[in-house]
Formats: sequence, C-alpha cells, structure tokens
Amino acid sequence: MLKTALHDRHRALGAKMTDFHSWDMPLYYTSILEEHRAVREALGVFDISHMGQVLVAGPDAVRTLNALMVSDISQVAQGRACYTLMLNEQGGIIDDLIIYRLGESEFLVIVNCGNRAVDVAWLAGHVEGQTTVTDISEGRSILAVQGPRSSRVLEEILDAKVAGLGKFCIAPIRTMGPDACLARTGYTGSDGFELFLPDRHALRVWDAVLSMAKPLGARPVGLGARDTLRIEAGLRLYGTDMDAATSPIEVGLEWTVAMNKPAFIGKNVLVTQQQDGVARKFIGFELSQGPVPRTGMELAVDGRRIGMVTSGTFSPILAKPLGMGYVEPAYTKPGTTLTLTVRNQRHHATVVKLPFWKGDAKTQAALTSPAAPTRERLT
Repeated sequence: MLKTALHDRHRALGAKMTDFHSWDMPLYYTSILEEHRAVREALGVFDISHMGQVLVAGPDAVRTLNALMVSDISQVAQGRACYTLMLNEQGGIIDDLIIYRLGESEFLVIVNCGNRAVDVAWLAGHVEGQTTVTDISEGRSILAVQGPRSSRVLEEILDAKVAGLGKFCIAPIRTMGPDACLARTGYTGSDGFELFLPDRHALRVWDAVLSMAKPLGARPVGLGARDTLRIEAGLRLYGTDMDAATSPIEVGLEWTVAMNKPAFIGKNVLVTQQQDGVARKFIGFELSQGPVPRTGMELAVDGRRIGMVTSGTFSPILAKPLGMGYVEPAYTKPGTTLTLTVRNQRHHATVVKLPFWKGDAKTQAALTSPAAPTRERLT
C-alpha cells in the first residue's frame, strides 16, 4: 500500500483509513459531516499528496500541451492556472487536470493518482520538438487548505500576502525555496488554496495549520468530505462521472474546449458531436426528501429508463439529497421531473442547474476581480 509523507500524522489523529487507488488514505478523522461543515464555515486541511505532479518544460512545451489538451494553453499567462481535459483519438477523456504555468516554458501538470502512469506515458509519447516530461511526484506533497478562513491562517503561517493572490493564480513561496508554490485552487467549491511542497515543508505546514487554526474551527479532512463537498459544488470525479469513453460535450465540460484551435487530439470527434448531437448529457438533480442517490441507480420518466446516477450525497449545507448523472438530452432542462428508483420504490427528483451550492456571492466576486495581483506579490 502506498503512503504519503503525512501518513503517520493521519494515524496519530485516529483517522479511519481506506484504500484509494492503492494509497492508504484518510476517509475521515471525526465524521464526514463535521469535516464538511468545517470547510464551508471555517477551514479544512486535506492531504492530497496521492495526486501526481508532472513538469512539462522546454521551448516547445506550449506546442506539446496545446496538441494534447482541449484548452488553448498558449493563452494561460505566467502565474496562472487552467482546468482542462486530455482526450484520446475517440474524443474520450483520458484525464481531467489542472495546468499551472510557472514560467514562459515551464508547466506544472497535476494529474489524478489513478491515472498517473497512463498520463505520464501519454504525455511523454506525444512530445513535440524540445519538450521534456518529468514525473516529479516523489518527495513532494500537496496540501489543500480550504474554507473562508484559509487566507487568514496561511498569511500568518507563510508570512505572505496570501489574500491578494487571485483565483486560479499560482505563486512561489520564497521562504521555502524554489520548489514550493501556492495556488488559489481547490476541489471543494469554497475559497481555498493548494500548496505544492517538498515533503519536509508539508509536514511543517500541516502541523502549523492544525495547531494555529484549531481555535478557529479548523479540522483535518478526509476523502469522505472531499467527495460530499465536490458534489455540492457540482464538480465531476474522474472514474465516476467521466472516463475514457466520455466526451467533454456529454459531461457538460465543453466550456473547457477551444474549438478555434487548429487541432488537438480528439477534436474531429467533438466537431461531429457538436453537429450531430450526443445520446446522453450530464445533469444535476435534487430530491426534497427520500434516499441518497447512489452510483448506478436508474433515472426514469413515465416508467421508462432515460438515464443513470453517477454520483450522489446528502448535502449537509442544503439539507437535501443531491445527485448527478446522465440522461437523454430531452430531459436536461432545469425543472424537469425525474423518477429515482431505489429498492423498487420510486422517488421524485428535479433537474437543477449546477452547481448545487454556489458559495458566498461577495467572495466569488472578489476572487474573480480583474485586478488580481501577479505571482511576484507572494514573497
């Protein structure tokens, strides 16, 4: 079983551990509900070091990434990040990932842990010109510090102007050397940060966050609450909501696709799907009461199966069951009534626009301000 550098910390905190793609990871420490609320109301710290870190660099790095990703990587400025997809020739999603532009010709690519070997091989097998692909995951960790109090706590720990870092911006943590970075990104829907650190610094930051912020309501958070948080925020999970047989158009991520690019792997399939349509579309739905939707449950209209659930949870914040999945395109309009079948019992569900939980409007406006500072501000 693979272990992160923080494994002993998780055990010492009494975490309930689980096998996640061959990694021994914390599922929860106290309860999923308590950890979920901590992120929404105060602060939660996650060990997500199981995810892969890949450095793509060289004079032709942009050309290589542009040929492989659906987004226009050339438009990602230095110190900025881009959520994007990497497709196979059939238009299916090999992985969804975040690319951080560290320099003119240097990119940090964060990949899902279950796809790490496949992703690295795919990247290395499609390099163009002078491009190097290096898996730098060993000896490095990733911490996610998420919640409305995250900037306040990190400013004290890092002695840096963290609050001024714009959403989807990345900056070096100069007090920790050239290999440490902080980004205002995350997988919870709440405001927060991800820290890419050598293992020794990750241990110190983990301890410091929990020690300093515990009076503020901070909690260590496991994979259980990470899943409930991302569902509330309408965020897809690779391997559950999408896979190599799913296209960006089917899963509702066409906004990531730069169709104006001359070419990228899978583009021809997407052009055809845009013209001819697809047989299924991704939706979110909610129940006013009833059971929690589970993967594989049937969605129906007038007794006819029209789709299937891929993710579901009970939202502690919205106090109702939420689900996501695929249905025939005719049933994707918000307000459409569906039937969820559970143990031969039928329950009414309503299609809603994603995300379910939209966070604080003032916070979101501040994060998307065009006056976001550059990475040089974090010193």
